[in-house]
Amino acid sequence: MKGRVTGLTVIILVLFGLILGQAVFIQVHRASALNADPANPRNAANAIIYQRGEILSSNGTVLAKSVPAGAKASYPWQRVYPLGSLTSQAVGYMSYYYGTGGLEYQYNSYLVSHSQPARSISQLLAPAHSADSVHLTLEIALQQVAARALAGRDGAVVALDPRSGAVLGMYSNPTFNPAPLTSQLDAPQIAAWTSYSKPDAIGFRPFRPMATAEYFPPGSTSKIVTTAAVNRYWPGLILKSYPVQTCLQLPNGNPAQPLCNSGGSPCGGTIPVMLPESCDPGYAEVALDLGGVDLANQARDFGYDATPPLDLGPLGGGSSVIPSYFPTGAQLNANLPFLAYSGIGQGNVRATALQDALVAAGIANHGEVLAPHLMSSITDALGNVVASYKDTLWRRALGPVETAQIVPMMQNVVLYGTAAGVGFLPQDQVAAKTGTAQTGVGNTNTDDWMIAFAPATRPLVAVAVVVPHQTLFDWGATVAGPIVKCVIEAQLAIDSGQPPAGTATTCQK
Repeated sequence: MKGRVTGLTVIILVLFGLILGQAVFIQVHRASALNADPANPRNAANAIIYQRGEILSSNGTVLAKSVPAGAKASYPWQRVYPLGSLTSQAVGYMSYYYGTGGLEYQYNSYLVSHSQPARSISQLLAPAHSADSVHLTLEIALQQVAARALAGRDGAVVALDPRSGAVLGMYSNPTFNPAPLTSQLDAPQIAAWTSYSKPDAIGFRPFRPMATAEYFPPGSTSKIVTTAAVNRYWPGLILKSYPVQTCLQLPNGNPAQPLCNSGGSPCGGTIPVMLPESCDPGYAEVALDLGGVDLANQARDFGYDATPPLDLGPLGGGSSVIPSYFPTGAQLNANLPFLAYSGIGQGNVRATALQDALVAAGIANHGEVLAPHLMSSITDALGNVVASYKDTLWRRALGPVETAQIVPMMQNVVLYGTAAGVGFLPQDQVAAKTGTAQTGVGNTNTDDWMIAFAPATRPLVAVAVVVPHQTLFDWGATVAGPIVKCVIEAQLAIDSGQPPAGTATTCQK
């Protein structure tokens, strides 16, 4: 009998220990996660009952705020977005029916009313509850320039500060108006959600930001990655002279479909000669000399095959793709044609506008790719800073000496290469690379690109623009180039403390 009592006592003590351990685990180790979880009933109630914090641009323009909903409303507060579709794909939405998206989702635990740290004995006895405000890196003037430049066309613009990774501008078409999603009636929310989830005439959805979540062959902008791989792994190839030719017959390729230079003109020579003129056959041969392993590794060091750590929640998109080729043995000849096309950013290579902007930013920042971010700081109701973003190195793509060799080549793209006709201002010292990727059935369309940074001697802004599904006779320089020009001029004006003059007319399609 005594043994049974002892055994029962041990079991009870073990159970009490398990309960105590679980309580400690939840209260100590899981407390912050549970407090931040949107599914937490207390958070859900706070989001409905109490005023939500503001989201503001870099100059303090209010992008999202809560206002009194009126006596007849179901809930006391109504979320409003003063700039509507201009910033919706970054700011996101707060819907009573669908929850949150974008930055509203990412920083929900700050934006909902929550307990504030006690600053006095009275607050310790009666904790204060209020919401925080999220301050962004977005330049509204730059957003407006991008929106005007893309008006009427599907496309995406991303502008970064290469020194910090701050997102200065990020705009996509199609976009959406968040206002119907904030309705306190179900029907308008459902109708808007259904509409924003549908593809437009060429297949793009407003709820899927092109800048971060749509992937395209980057075309000749990818030659910057190929050039970087040469500088890093095979510097002897920089001055190798490749034959002048219009088309390259690929190993084990289809004889009827050689890889030909865009525009049908012959080209060749060394890499410093071929990059400004964007020689396709020559760069295809460069890729064959490099090999798939080194080319893929270099692309990954710029961020390919990884999700950029952009603070945008599920709307931040996924990873761009660089195929891995290991051409050995029986697979050697079968893989080489694909490798050749990877060297010029076509075939199976896919990139987002954000990723291409990170490539430009990496070259501009001496080979270091800083993590992209939208949040600058978070302040409480009294204006005290409760969190600030700290610049974070995401990838080390190259060394300063290696990038210093690429910068003048990109400047030559503007001076006498494929971007010479864009009209960049000489004083802006723009370094750029164009891209025109043939797509569609029978290659009847193009995805038109340009990446650039400026000023080349002390870069303040790095830009990527993609305008997909253009006609076969459109080019990266003629379609994306003018948009890049407007964005760079606008941001350099902002950096100098001046308004982005002239963009109201010169940056329209």
